Order: sequence, then C-alpha cells, then structure tokens
Amino acid sequence: MTTDLPVQMVKTSTLVELLRGRAYSQPTQIAYSFFLRGDQDEEEITYAELDQRARIIAGCLQQLKAEGKRALLLYPPGLEYIAAFFGCLYAGVTAIPSYPPNSERLLPRIVAIVENAEAEIILASSSQLTAIQRWFTNVPSLKRLHWLTTDTLSPSLASTWREPAIGPDTLAFLQYTSGSTSLPKGVMLTHKNLLHNLKLIEYGMDGVHHTQGFFWLPPYHDMGLIGGILQPFYAGFPAALMSPVAFLQRPLRWLQIISRKQVTVSGAPNFAYDLCVRKVTPEQRAQLDLSSWRVAFCGAEPIRAETIELFTETFASCGFKPEAFYPTYGLAETSLMASGGHMNERPIIRTFRSTDLEQNRVVPGPIEFYNTASHVSCGRTLLDLRIVIADPITREQCPGDRVGEIWLQGESVSQGYWAKPEETAQTFGGYLSNGDGPFLRTGDLGFLWHGELFVTGRIKDVIIIRGHNHYPQDIEFTVEESHSALRASGSAAFSVDVQGKEQLVIVAEVDPHFRPARQGEEQNTSSRKPLSAEEVTNAIRQAISENHDLQAYQIQLVKPGGVPKTSSGKLQRRACRELFLTESLGKWDE
Repeated sequence: MTTDLPVQMVKTSTLVELLRGRAYSQPTQIAYSFFLRGDQDEEEITYAELDQRARIIAGCLQQLKAEGKRALLLYPPGLEYIAAFFGCLYAGVTAIPSYPPNSERLLPRIVAIVENAEAEIILASSSQLTAIQRWFTNVPSLKRLHWLTTDTLSPSLASTWREPAIGPDTLAFLQYTSGSTSLPKGVMLTHKNLLHNLKLIEYGMDGVHHTQGFFWLPPYHDMGLIGGILQPFYAGFPAALMSPVAFLQRPLRWLQIISRKQVTVSGAPNFAYDLCVRKVTPEQRAQLDLSSWRVAFCGAEPIRAETIELFTETFASCGFKPEAFYPTYGLAETSLMASGGHMNERPIIRTFRSTDLEQNRVVPGPIEFYNTASHVSCGRTLLDLRIVIADPITREQCPGDRVGEIWLQGESVSQGYWAKPEETAQTFGGYLSNGDGPFLRTGDLGFLWHGELFVTGRIKDVIIIRGHNHYPQDIEFTVEESHSALRASGSAAFSVDVQGKEQLVIVAEVDPHFRPARQGEEQNTSSRKPLSAEEVTNAIRQAISENHDLQAYQIQLVKPGGVPKTSSGKLQRRACRELFLTESLGKWDE
C-alpha cells in the first residue's frame, strides 16, 4: 500500500476532484473504517466505494434540484455520515454537519441553525429517522423540510450523477461554532479554505506519510471533521474511527486501538490525555505498545504543561515518546489549524511571571520563583498564514513582550459568518492602525515569544479584579487541584458585579463517588464516601488565595454535569454565569 500522491492530485481545486482522483488511482485502498461496538466489529470503505456512495447520494440530490442549497446532516458517527458529507459536495450542496438530537435540550440549537442557514433538506439514516422525527413533532420549521434517508437509495442513482458546477470558491460546508461564548454562527468554508488548511496541516507535520490514523473526535466539529476525516483523505492514509461515547465510556479503548493497529497519528483535546492518566491502571498500561504513535496532536482547549508532563511520564513504559506530542492552535474561522508545534521535538514549555501577565506584560521567570506559571507553546506560523498580536483597542501591533489579541490572515481564513454581515465585518475585518489588513480577530489573547505562539485566554472570559487580569482557566486548574473530590475539567470561574465591584465566583462539580455528609447520620448503606461541602469550599478558598491572591465571593458546588458545556465539550462560562445569576444551577448538597 502506498500513500504517495501524484503531483497533480495535490493541486486539485476541490475536494470532489481529490476523491475522484483517489477512486481512480487507489480504488481498493481503505479510506475509512469504523468500530460499530466500542472497539469491536470494524466496518470498512474503500476510496472506490466511497466515491460510489457519494455519487448515489448526489444523484438523488440533483434530482431534487438541490444544487446551491443547504442540507442538514443528522447522523451518528459512522461511515454513512461520511458518505452523506461527500454526497453533498458531489451535488454542489452546502453541507451542515450537526449532532442528531437525543433530547429536547438540543432542539433550540438545531432550530436556530435551520432558520439561519435556510436549510431545505435533512439527510439522515433510516435507523435514526423515526427517533429524530419524534423530537421534531412540535417544531413546525423543521417539519417542512424535505427528509432523505441516504442508506436506502438505489445504487442506480450513481449513473445519473453529473459533475456539479463548482470551483475553489464554492461553499463546501457551514461549520456552526460550538457557542462556548455566544450563539452558534455558521462559518462559511470553501473548497479553497479547506484545501489550504489541509496543506498547512500536512506541512506542519513535515509531510510525514502516516500509515494509519485513529480518531474518536465528534465528526460534527472542526477537529473531528477536518482533522480526523478530511486530513487522512487529503494525505492519503487510512483512518480508523470510533464514537466519542465509546471513548468517554472507556478511555482505555483509545490507547488499545493505537496499540493494536500500530497507529501513527491520533489526537484529542487536553482533557482526553488527562482522563487517560487518571483512568488507565498500571496493569492495563503493561499491555499497551504506543511506540508507533508519531503525532499526538493536542488542541481545541487550553493545553496544560502538567498534562503533557504527566501523560509522557505515565506512558513512557508503553513506548510513548515525548517528541510525539504536537500542540496546536486553531479555530473554526481558520478552517481548523493556525499554528503547530515542531515535529520530532519535545513541546516547548516556558515559565512566565503571572503577576506581569495580569498586566499584559510578558516576563520569563524560573519555575521555582514565586508566582510563575508554565505555559505551552502552540507552535509557529505555518506556510503563508500570518499571525500578529494586536492591541484590541488601539489596533497597534504588539511587541513580543506584550499580550494582545491574536489576529490571523491567509487562505485558510473563512469568508465570514452565513447571513450575519455585522458579525462578519466585526470579526473578519480587523485592520492594524497602519492600515494593514484585513485580519481575522480571534477574540483570543496571547503573545509571540521568539516566534512561538502562547495563548493565554479569551478576551470575553478574562476576569478583571482591582485592575488585574486573571485568566479563568488558571483559576479553574487551581480549583480542581485543591481537593480530590472535585472533577477534572468540571469547574468554571467568572466574575459578577456586586455593588459596583467585580467579584470572583467559582462553580465546581463534585465527583459522583462522594455524597453530602448529613448531620446525625449513624448508618448509610451507600458505597459513596460522605463529604462535607464546607471542607471542599474551604480548600478551594485557600488554594485561590495562595495561588492567585484573590478572595472568592461565592463558591457553589454542583452535581456532575452541572457546569454547562457545548456539544464538543467546551466550557460555557457565560452560560454558567447566567445560570448562577438566575439561581438555576442547583446545589450538590440539596
């Protein structure tokens, strides 16, 4: 099996041309495989079979005269979802990937997406159709859509397919943001955007020809769809896929499949590596061989130096190499990736003085000094994508020793938000004070230190108390380390106005292995450990005081799942703040 690409193939102008070329030159090569039951029952699809499935679906869409329209994709993770995505591309239909609803909680988001995108078609699998339609019964705007079950279509439709009139600037799909700080917006991504970013990712990884990828990331979001599905297809290596639920139920599965299939590239957000450290036992580690893992990318949320160090130390005996860690920075508005680490080198971790960062100054300091913290570099500029750090108010370009807003420019940058001209102008129309632009204003804060990008937080999330900037993720890390009963990635720090002054509030989830201790209880048959809420809140207060010189105005402990997150697992601090202010969070000891 070869993964070498003909020169003309990497110069194709659309993803449709690329898949057609792969189906012609590598028809029997496995494109994707998917584990149907956890890490068992693997089904496969070749490039030729994927091309045929895409032509079948596209042929039906063309009969519906859907070219140029938008279609909502509501599939569980799997090969049929991938076929439907490419089917839309083959028909010139703009795909809108979305989680299939499994509760009423997801309906408002789906309704908002359908109305914003003016979608006319829903694509789904026959096994999911009844369940999905049940949730849509009382939503008139969804009932009017044309429903299409793609797994029941006649194979003869493939012969009716005609190549659509598409080019580099044609919209491929709308990537609706996960809404971690605002309502979801449809990021418009063209074939040119995607091909540039896929080329950028391959360049960042030094063009390494991987033999096997494995991904369990949600396929509806940028990291899962572009990083886990489109990148292997672009680079020409097979990708094994698994449901995110299968990973969350048993994190060991991720590492077992890497070991079993000798995977060379795989990755996830920071929390997944942390979860493996905590959940995989020494006996289970003894059965793992991670020596093949050459690229362990990490992104989508703050990357903690402690996680990198712990994971590397914990799995060194399994053959995991520290050089495999590949920190990245990106966002949906740049298709996926904007910066990346250095192949075959350990991640760059530097210590800076926290008190200076609070004043937007960048001052390095040894880790043994008081009030310093370790920060992980998210790599460097790749290809022709520009990264500048700008003062968000004056729009002056910042020197290397100042924190500012991260601005980006290049072909990977989206065309804007669908049907939202004001937000598009505000976010994608950044100009420096000298007239240089336009740039994408990411809303993220960071700095460039000797060419390396360090991300410190989001502008909207920064907590300003007594004139000092405090990054919530730093406070949340302190909270989660303060007591063993607190869940990892289960806390939120934000500020509220109390009589004209900003005050710090902490919301933290308590591990389900603990239960509230009751006064006067003599006997309880529960296997959960009794715990005093006061003991936990006191530990949090002390840790915040010692590490950040702050006093928490209020600390609220909640049950597991009480801290709101997006469908991709990102913390929603603003939503948490609203729930706190309306007294809607619920309390752990009630």
